[in-house]
Amino acid sequence: VQLVESGGGSVQSGGSLRLSCEVAGLSSNAYCVGWFRQSPGKEREEVAVMARYSGTAYADFVKGRFAISQDKEKHTFDLQMNSLKPEDTAMYYCATSLSWVCNPRPKFPYWGQGTQVTVSS
Repeated sequence: VQLVESGGGSVQSGGSLRLSCEVAGLSSNAYCVGWFRQSPGKEREEVAVMARYSGTAYADFVKGRFAISQDKEKHTFDLQMNSLKPEDTAMYYCATSLSWVCNPRPKFPYWGQGTQVTVSS
């Protein structure tokens, strides 16, 4: 199983970026997938998750600004990030579980390599 992120970069505060994650090696694209982030010196945190049979869920700090979506035909899922803030600066990772639902939270055994998002003030 392989996950490859793309779409990171640098943007000014208030700007937008769209991250994409391509998943290869799984027969189904209905599993619970998610985006996570980690800043230097901080623990990795969940940003958003989604599954075809259990909907989406967002961390409080991104509600109303970020949106996770999935292209069922291409085995990809995206994270649209709007109204970015300097505190959103982090390495962003996509991950997939082998669970059909996101509640309770499953383990995520497969991860991408990460893509850097930097938001300047």
